[in-house]
Amino acid sequence: MIAQPVRDFNAYDKDKHCAAPDDFRFEVRSMTLPDEIICRACPRNCGAVRTLTEGGGFCGAPLLPRIARAAPHMWEEPVISGRSGSGTVFFSGCSLRCVFCQNYDVSAGNFGKTVTVERLREIFQELIALGVHNVNLVTADHYVDAVLCALDRPLPVPVVWNSGGYQKADTLRRLEGKVQIYLPDMKYSDSEAARRYSAAPDYPDAAKAAITEMYRQTGPYVIKDGIMKSGVIIRHLVLPGQLKNTYGVIDWVADTFGPGQVLFSLMSQYTPMGRAANYPEIDRRITSSEYRRAREYMEKKGVTDGFYQEKSSAKEEYTPPFDLTGVE
Repeated sequence: MIAQPVRDFNAYDKDKHCAAPDDFRFEVRSMTLPDEIICRACPRNCGAVRTLTEGGGFCGAPLLPRIARAAPHMWEEPVISGRSGSGTVFFSGCSLRCVFCQNYDVSAGNFGKTVTVERLREIFQELIALGVHNVNLVTADHYVDAVLCALDRPLPVPVVWNSGGYQKADTLRRLEGKVQIYLPDMKYSDSEAARRYSAAPDYPDAAKAAITEMYRQTGPYVIKDGIMKSGVIIRHLVLPGQLKNTYGVIDWVADTFGPGQVLFSLMSQYTPMGRAANYPEIDRRITSSEYRRAREYMEKKGVTDGFYQEKSSAKEEYTPPFDLTGVE
């Protein structure tokens, strides 16, 4: 039986997200989580009741973090992975429903193990002990309370917030000072494509507002000795037959940011996974011609700070195994 009142996510004082009022029962050192909340963390505003161990709403996530894998990862952008790898923590659940998601069992199937806030902090420390350049939190938006508590004390390496771009600026503001690097997707400029492939027709507007807030927090990117210390990398995955969508994303980046402000990562690694077979128009890899045209448009628009990707990256083996490595 739930003994405590439901608390509204957006009612929290962002400056006291790890305070310890008398009616909170879950505590790790000075870190606390509420027993339950009415969640409005993402643009869906679904108002689901989420408890420490039971999920609800679109993401299906409880308040305690559910994790599928925690290990060094060598396949991020070079300034993130470097030579020693990025300490990636893959969280379960997602506020999007991308039909082509390469992590579908984790994002939609919610595969993973629920851990305490204390264990989450230990995972960060274990990754750092392996010599990783950063701690990379993959799709952690719906666990923002737990993450904030686990980051109650600063880490000795940058924290990367690796997300799908479908965030609320209000939620991101709670992370200010805790996250040094934002790594969002900008999947869509086309609302219809966002509706069809991710069940989020409001994605373009939400992502633009989110990325603008991310940049406000970090300012222009900082790279030292080939490793990123702070800033924003905007990722865009080129989808088959969707060059107009890609051009719109590049237009927005070019019109919004100047040289030296953000990095842009144009990705060619699309591999039809998840439920892509049900959408024949995207049930294939992109062609060399499609990617070349996307690159040419990027250069034409003056978006020169960032990364291209080899077509050889479109392989399933670049997706890590989700087997609870580093979690248990």
